[in-house]
Amino acid sequence: MPDQRTELRRGRIEDVISTWSRPSDLKITDMRIAVVASNYDYPIIRIDTNQGVYGIGEVRDAGHKENALQFKSFLLGQNPCNVDMLLRAIKPLGGPGRQGGGVSGIELALWDLVGKVYNVPCYQFLGGKYRDRVRIYADTPTPHDPTPEAYVERVLQRKAMGLTFIKFDIGPNVLSDVPGALIGAPTEHEYPMARRAQAPGAGVGSKLSDAGIARMVEIVAAVREAVGWETSLCIDHFGHGYLSAKEVIRLANALEPYGLAWIEDPMPWWDIEGHRLVTRAVNVPTAAGEELYLWEGFREMIETRAVDILHPDLLTSGGMLETKRIADYGEQHGLPTSLHFAGSPIAFMANLHCAAAIPSLVALENHALDLAFWKDLVTGLDEPLIQEGYAAIPDGPGLGVDLNYEGIKANLRYPGEMFQPTDYWDTPKLGFYRPPGPVIGE
Repeated sequence: MPDQRTELRRGRIEDVISTWSRPSDLKITDMRIAVVASNYDYPIIRIDTNQGVYGIGEVRDAGHKENALQFKSFLLGQNPCNVDMLLRAIKPLGGPGRQGGGVSGIELALWDLVGKVYNVPCYQFLGGKYRDRVRIYADTPTPHDPTPEAYVERVLQRKAMGLTFIKFDIGPNVLSDVPGALIGAPTEHEYPMARRAQAPGAGVGSKLSDAGIARMVEIVAAVREAVGWETSLCIDHFGHGYLSAKEVIRLANALEPYGLAWIEDPMPWWDIEGHRLVTRAVNVPTAAGEELYLWEGFREMIETRAVDILHPDLLTSGGMLETKRIADYGEQHGLPTSLHFAGSPIAFMANLHCAAAIPSLVALENHALDLAFWKDLVTGLDEPLIQEGYAAIPDGPGLGVDLNYEGIKANLRYPGEMFQPTDYWDTPKLGFYRPPGPVIGE
């Protein structure tokens, strides 16, 4: 029989620790998906268990629900608390870009489950937090009429929201009304076919004329003058394989006087050497990495310092813990991290937890400021979500939000298909091979 002191110790532990289920007996019983229609559709994941507690995540924006469902047959019957073991098994079947969305989204849902089970916020599983709030940078899409005046209007709208860090897209499409601005521009059919056929840094043969560079400089200069120097600015969408490294270098050098925080994705994501050539040649910081998968995918970029700022999207890079690992390795090589994000509030909260745990963080993106329905997809968000350009780190269990079924139902891509049964995926399908080795619980 235990003595009184043992009983008192047990009593104190039970008073302090709140378990919402019995972790050792948890089993995954189902995975279901609801695809929300948005600027980039959000395939939202719900992983159910035998104890009623469930975890939520999402496939990378514009990805496919099948990226996650392909792993359902392996996950069924597993204990979701064994996050590392489960992720090790499925990681080899993910890939760069949207191919990483299934693995990454499942990682979010597993950590959300574990957080709910132990009544702990997800950032605690990443080592704790370095900050109580995260600086947000706002995405600003290209105006329909891409004139300097239209850009100024759009960016000032972002500043009026209280944001202190603003990104705007400035690609070859802004040159459509400038004769001779882009020489040798590929057609939409030539571009994707030519992407990987080129040598590193080669692009697909387009060339910016002086007139093209002058228009882009005019836009950036107008925006900088309008917002002032207290606002951080960065630009995106001008180097996605149309331009060679030398053309990007010419443009970046022309933009240097305007104090950009970074130029994003100056070369195609797979062209690490092209990024290195640009980064070495210009004084404007470079940022890239949103399509890279896992630590292994970032290793060359980090070790060669091919960019100045790492820019992972945790819905491709492998989830919260993997992104923390990437950022920490980058920090060892003198590279800070900024987080790319264009998903639902579920992944936004995951990004906040991850951002809280990254010591070398610059900022976190929000790509949903123009979506009126966005906040309605979940419950538990702060109101307002962004204050003085920052978002607070959530302290609730797991990710800190829950599904708002009414909000999701009102915004489904396919009406009537909200978390419907996915029995087809209960058994292994061609292309998914169960990994070798023992599975805990068998």
